[in-house]
Amino acid sequence: MKRQAKTREWHHRHVNDFYVQQATAQGWRSRAAFKLMEIDDRDRLLKPGHVVVDLGCAPGGWCQVAAQRMKGQGVIIGIDLLEMTGINGVQLIQGDFSEESGLAQVDAALAGRRVNLVLSDMSPNITGVIVSDQARVYALAELALDFAAKYLTPDGAFLIKVFQGAGFEEYVKAMRGVFKSVATRNPDASRDRSRECYLLGRGLKQVG
Repeated sequence: MKRQAKTREWHHRHVNDFYVQQATAQGWRSRAAFKLMEIDDRDRLLKPGHVVVDLGCAPGGWCQVAAQRMKGQGVIIGIDLLEMTGINGVQLIQGDFSEESGLAQVDAALAGRRVNLVLSDMSPNITGVIVSDQARVYALAELALDFAAKYLTPDGAFLIKVFQGAGFEEYVKAMRGVFKSVATRNPDASRDRSRECYLLGRGLKQVG
């Protein structure tokens, strides 16, 4: 299938997607908001008074959910390369968390506070070359895991999107080395054709 035809097919699926339509109707910035809401309904991750960091947060759907469910109580920090319109109750940082400068901005925003929940729904710019795309996905995922291990409270949680395939089992093993429990979550809002899944780690084996 030619690139133009693929683009038309994706656009058709996207605009007719139930969750896209619901996100538009309800004022969420992305359909991904429904993924976090479903996971949070099950696992009770977002609690008033907590400190939450969202890595790669654009366009801000997960930050919106966090702000709503935390009811204005607590700290929410989101960082992304892209500039975003502000969200009430959320401190948004335009920067690259994989660079020292981006980490320094997050660290300054935390002001010495430990984090209760680290979120990551990010993915790199996709090239279409599966091997290199997978490698880039897990390079970012490893950095997010390092961040979680360093900044989480001992009973904190880490929720991250990954893609099944090369590198998946190794990453699960790495998470099990950091967290007392690691579970897989496959929310209904994930697209049927997608290889994505979410990994949830809870309780640090050792404080970073």
